[in-house]
This record gives sequence, structure tokens and C-alpha cells, in this order.
Amino acid sequence: MRRILEPVSLAALVLLLAETVHAFYGPAPLTGSIPTHYNTAGNADAWGPAATLWLLPAMASALYLLMTWVARHPAAFNFPVRVTPFNRPRLQSIALNMIAWLKAELLGFFALIQWTVIRAARNPRRGISALPMPLLLGIVFLTIALHFAAIMRAGRARA
Repeated sequence: MRRILEPVSLAALVLLLAETVHAFYGPAPLTGSIPTHYNTAGNADAWGPAATLWLLPAMASALYLLMTWVARHPAAFNFPVRVTPFNRPRLQSIALNMIAWLKAELLGFFALIQWTVIRAARNPRRGISALPMPLLLGIVFLTIALHFAAIMRAGRARA
């Protein structure tokens, strides 16, 4: 699964960068101010310079690089269960799988958020839906909970 998720993560990062570049250099470049914050109803309640659109791709790139670096050092992972020579490979596999899922989810979410902000900047009266953010956070926390449960099960397994 990790072999599939790594290209998905990279594709989401490329999409995020591409939509940002298109927003600035495409046929209808964004200039002036853009929405930078939304209230719970989905209406923009703060505005800032269009250059703030570069913040999300910068954060996503840093997150991608950090998570990739962490995944390259599984021997340094700390687990909430006793690690034995028997369960170490399984625990590391679960942790690496969780990192791959979280990286794909977070970068996909960043791309979706950027697309939503750009769309709202082009049509300020439209606003955004308040549903995606709790849903996206729920998916991230569900991923963590499922992998944590798998780690706990793997920690109790006997040789």
C-alpha cells in the first residue's frame, strides 16, 4: 500500500503547487486581497495579500519532506508498547503505513483547501462549506486511531 500512497502524496503536492502557480500566472491571475480566514458559516471574515497563497504550498512541502525523512528512520521510532525482536518488524511496518496514509491525506487536504481558497478569492460572495474541515480532521484522527489500535494489538502478540 505504501508504494501506492507515496505517488499519491507526491501528486497531491504537485497539484497544490500547480494550482497555486496557475492562480498567479494563469489566464486570470489573482491580485489584491484574498480570503485568509473563514467563520463557521463559511464566509470570509479576514482578508490578506494574494502572496499568502504561497504559505500553504510551503507548509505542505516542509511537511512532505519531514514525513519522508522520518519514514526513512524507522529504527528511531518510539512505540507505546514493549518492542521485542519478534514484534519490531510488524510495529515498524504499521508505523510506516500510518505515516504514508497521513502524508497522502494531509497533502490531499492541503490541495483541497488551496483550491477552495482560490475559488473563494475569485468569487468572494460564494463562501465555502463548513463541512469539509471537521470531516477532514475526522479522517486524520481516524487514521491515527486505527493504526494506534493495530500497534497495540501487535505489541500484545506472542511469538
